[in-house]
Parts: sequence; C-alpha cells; structure tokens
Amino acid sequence: MPDRVFFQPPQGWVGDVIPFSRDGELMLFYLLELRESPKPGTPWALVTTRDLVTFEDRGIALPHGTRGDADFNAYTGSIVEGADGTHHLFYTAQNPDRVGADGLPLQLVAHASSTDGMSTWDKHPEHTFGAPSGYESADWRDPFVFQDPSTGVWRMLLAARHQDGPDRRRGVIAQMTSRDLVTWEPVEPFWDPRRYITHECPEVFSIGKWWYLVYSEFSESFTTRYRIAHSPDGPWMVPDRDTIDGRAFYAAKSAELDGRRILVGWIASREGDTDDGAWQWAGTMSLLEARAGWDGSLAFSVPEEIIATFDESVELGLVPTALEAPDGYNAVVGTEPLPAQCYIRAEIEFEPGTTECGLLLRASEDGDQGYVIRLEPRRDRMVFDRWPRHRTGPAQWQVSGDVPHVIELERPADLAATSHVIEVVLDGDLAVIVLNREVCLSTRLYDDSHDRLGIFAGEGAVKFQNLTVRRRSTT
Repeated sequence: MPDRVFFQPPQGWVGDVIPFSRDGELMLFYLLELRESPKPGTPWALVTTRDLVTFEDRGIALPHGTRGDADFNAYTGSIVEGADGTHHLFYTAQNPDRVGADGLPLQLVAHASSTDGMSTWDKHPEHTFGAPSGYESADWRDPFVFQDPSTGVWRMLLAARHQDGPDRRRGVIAQMTSRDLVTWEPVEPFWDPRRYITHECPEVFSIGKWWYLVYSEFSESFTTRYRIAHSPDGPWMVPDRDTIDGRAFYAAKSAELDGRRILVGWIASREGDTDDGAWQWAGTMSLLEARAGWDGSLAFSVPEEIIATFDESVELGLVPTALEAPDGYNAVVGTEPLPAQCYIRAEIEFEPGTTECGLLLRASEDGDQGYVIRLEPRRDRMVFDRWPRHRTGPAQWQVSGDVPHVIELERPADLAATSHVIEVVLDGDLAVIVLNREVCLSTRLYDDSHDRLGIFAGEGAVKFQNLTVRRRSTT
C-alpha cells in the first residue's frame, strides 16, 4: 500500500499537537505517547510539512525531565516569537511524585527558549509557576500565549478549575499577562462559563473580522468546540454548530499557513484495536482546514492537497445508483473490493420526506454487515454506525450498547436541502468523512472482514450521482 495518509511515528502515538507556522513550513510539535510500562516521561517530538501531504520526522524536540524534575512529563503548551527573534516555548510540567495539598500531582507552567531557530531549547526552571489562589493546583495546564493586538501585552490562557462550585462545572480558562514573557501576573479569567470539568488546549486566533476561541471539552463528550466574537475580549457567542469534529478527533490546535487556517488534532485509537474497545488518549495525527463564513461560523474539510493524491480511478461494479424504498429499505453493494486506502465521493440527492440514505463501507456482499455513513434528514444529523456489534448474551438485544438508541458517532448537519456531497478519506483503520465541505467526522474502523462499497435508502427515493472511488497510484 502507498504511504499512509495520516502521520504516526514508527514507535508510539501522537498526543496533543502544537502547530507553529514559519516561512511556508508547518512545524507540528506533538506529545509523544509510548504506552510503555512503567510509564516513561512524555517529551515533545516534531514533524514538519510544506505540502500537508509529506512529513519529515525530526524526532525529539523538547526532552522531558528526569524522574526528579518538575517536568518529568512535558505536556501541552505553545510557542511564540519575541521581538528580538527569540522563540519562547511554554508548556505544562507534571511529575506524578510531586503532589499538591489535595494529594494530586501538581501541574505547573514551564518555560524554554531558543535562539537558533528552534533547533534546540534551553529550559528555564526558575521561571516555573503553579496555580494562584482560587484555582486547583492539579489543573493548571496547556498554556497558550498570544500578543494582544491592541496593547502589545502578552496574554496566557490556561485550562484551569476553580476551587469552589459543583465538581463538573468548575472549568475555567484562566489568564495571566506579561510584558517580557518572563514575569506573569494573574488577571481576570479569559472565559468562565461554569459549564464543563475543564477546557483543554485553549487557543484564540482571528480570521478576517472574527475572533475564535477553540477548546477541547474535558467532560463526558470529549469534543473540540469553538466560540466566536468580534474581539479577543468577547463576548463569546455560540455558533449554530459549535463542534469541529466528533468524539474521536480531539485536542485540535491550529496555525495559519499561507493565509489558510489549518487545524491539527489526533484521531484516537481504541483499546485492543477493536471497534468495541474504549477510546484511548493519543492516536494518529490528522489535519483539517477551516474556512470562515459571513456569520463567523466555520466550515471544515480535508485539505485539497491530500485529496489530490488519490489519482487513480477504481471500478467497483456498483449499479444501479438510484434507489427507491417508499416504505422500507433498499441497498446495492458493489461487486469488486474497496481498496483499504482510497478516496470516495458521492453526490446524493433525495426526495423530500426520505428518512435515511448514505454509504456502506467495508460491507458484506448482502450489505447487512459493515460500517454505515447515514444521513438522517428528519433529525438533521450525519451518523457513523456499524453492524454487527459484540454479543453480550444469546438474545438479539444482548449486544454492546443500548440497541434502540445507540450509534457509534454523530454530527449535527443542515439537511434541509435535498442535495449533498459526501467525501471519505479511508486509510487502513482510519476514516475522515466530510459532508458538503462543512461537517467532518473522523473515526476508526478496525473490522476488515468485508471489503465492499454500498449505497442505501430508507423510506424514500435517492439518486447517487458521480459516485467515484480513487486510490493512490503505486508508481
């Protein structure tokens, strides 16, 4: 198979990514997760790209500290360039053996700098600081630093928690300010919704007249969300569709590359490499492009450079491409194998009142087993689902999940119109699904028992036009 679409190091997994753009190059620093026992410290590694397709693995960029250092784990942060050209790296320092008054490991803000273009970093342990009064000492992480465009003051945002209030709603984006990138003073919180456990990996950026606050909801949803405002001081407004992707795509942060906003996160792996396994921390790196609408809302898609690498047509013997099922279900499955790595595109037009329609991935020849991409116009959502599920007993309802209600993943989607475009980038056990170049849903699909592509309709009539599958040529 040609090179993988999504980057993953030869040994280990990609944790939170810290993108930095310089001279047409996207530098993707990331937390290297090894999943070894006993658990080693966590360093920052680095991979770079200029075309969003090919990646150069630069190895370890910021080593973690020793077993006795505060930064035995060097967790998420950010990088800025000072007025003198020095680069400043702020990161989360954590050591399981260093605990606070509550008995939990301390989280601290640490500082390193580089005067050689980020080839090497000098750590400054004397600049390390923890949470001030009023905040929990075990949640003081993910420092994001930016310079206020109106005052020139450096502002640091942190994923933090109040010491008081309901446990699930103490999350706050705390704020520190500095004029020299060395001495930091606490000021009023940047955002304090009292809504989540905490808001991981916060960042702000602007596109045109709009400002964006992106954060990863560290609650039961584990979703990366965004808010919009007319200035970095808010007030922050909720867009109609405030999520960037689904449950499997997490901790997205971004950088501007040649006038484009590129978000980089990781698609989580699942325990045991099975569809029934629990989602795990860290996974495989994935890039999405964000585009701002007139109302400030963001649309997301796979960068066109990645799609262009799929340059060889594949015939799957999938006919017909118009289905009717006025009061039932109808599916057609191709006669030829679907490549493990490919790009799929389908223009779907359904009659008003249609209940459901979509694509079958890695389906059985009768279409009854496999993965499902389902548009549900009556619910205004796109669903990723699968069958069969793991059995927990002999009866038909004794399978994993609450069968009448459970689905794998879903995204809200505007399906008021009757014509839509679905794109899928499939790469081994990874898939990124895009609806109308607006809505993304990333996931894993480990079961390769079947290998067909299918189409289906439920309670309605659907046309699948310009249905194409392309793979990467091997020459």
